[in-house]
Amino acid sequence: MLQRSAPRLVLASASASRRALLDAAGLAFTVSPADIDEAVVKRQARREGLDATDAALRLADHKAATVAQRMPEALVIGADQILVCDGIWYDKPGDTNEARQQLRALRGRRHVLATAVVCRLDDARVWHHVAVPALSVRGFSDDFLDGYLAAEAEAVTSTVGAYRLEGRGVQLFDSIEGDHSAILGLPLLPLLAFLRRTQILIE
Repeated sequence: MLQRSAPRLVLASASASRRALLDAAGLAFTVSPADIDEAVVKRQARREGLDATDAALRLADHKAATVAQRMPEALVIGADQILVCDGIWYDKPGDTNEARQQLRALRGRRHVLATAVVCRLDDARVWHHVAVPALSVRGFSDDFLDGYLAAEAEAVTSTVGAYRLEGRGVQLFDSIEGDHSAILGLPLLPLLAFLRRTQILIE
């Protein structure tokens, strides 16, 4: 046995990548998306002058808090990620055309992924962590972009940045700095360390 039965773990996210990371690590958990209006939270964060790291942390905490209210005694994991390039914050593209525009804007440039994870138990934040991996997009051709968008289809709208590093999206990059799991949306090693410290996972 690698995990104790209590408290139960809940992932407050609909992200397939985050779910896959926890699955691959062998954790037992349930999924309960928070369904918050992220755009409203981001606008408020910008009005308050927060940087992307603090805004991602606020979003992650808001997701965890929303789910923790309806799931007392569960350890709720909330996470969020904001892509920043040349001071501009990017969201998930709404369609393929937006993905094309976004990837053209990122082409030949370096961007960061402000990635936050929060754990809440009994409506109290008990732990948080923020990672800021950096990625350099290569100067790909328009022909490559056309082929990439055709191959990835609707998958480009599922992630911020319009790429999946675990798939064809890896071909977009010259270099990557930082934790691979953080790029996928959940800094896994720091989370596992916290779960061991709190004896939810076996040392």
